[in-house]
Amino acid sequence: MKQAKYQYRSEDLFHYYEFISEGPKGLIKKIIEYTETSTENVYNLGFGDYDELTKGVNDLSITNNGDSLKVLATVASTVYAFTEKYPEAWIFATGSTAVRTRLYRMGITNNLAEISEDFLVFGYNREGNWVPFVTGEDYEAFLLTKKDNKFAI
Repeated sequence: MKQAKYQYRSEDLFHYYEFISEGPKGLIKKIIEYTETSTENVYNLGFGDYDELTKGVNDLSITNNGDSLKVLATVASTVYAFTEKYPEAWIFATGSTAVRTRLYRMGITNNLAEISEDFLVFGYNREGNWVPFVTGEDYEAFLLTKKDNKFAI
């Protein structure tokens, strides 16, 4: 994405990323985690604010730090880093709420031409099917993989 991004840090396996959101609410630590699912090569993309009390991710927090596009671009940049390390990976993502899922859909829609240069993108529709992502359609979740994934459909 051509949008400005935050610098992030990752551990050696590229499963965990963190960066600092800067805005009117202050400096807020954000976490992105790619965790294995029960399906081989499918990883769940988890994202949220770092919760100091639980030492984990709070994916329900509402930051309102005025930098949502920069934050989404940063998350997207980790998708590139993660799939560079794991080229056969499929990434599953959905919002922790319907509003966030809609925000993700809008982010994909607004950058679909660029994303489609490198990735295949699918949406999970209300009929319970994975279908190629189409702008303007509602989805409950998203799945993407690199175009050159030899296991891609």
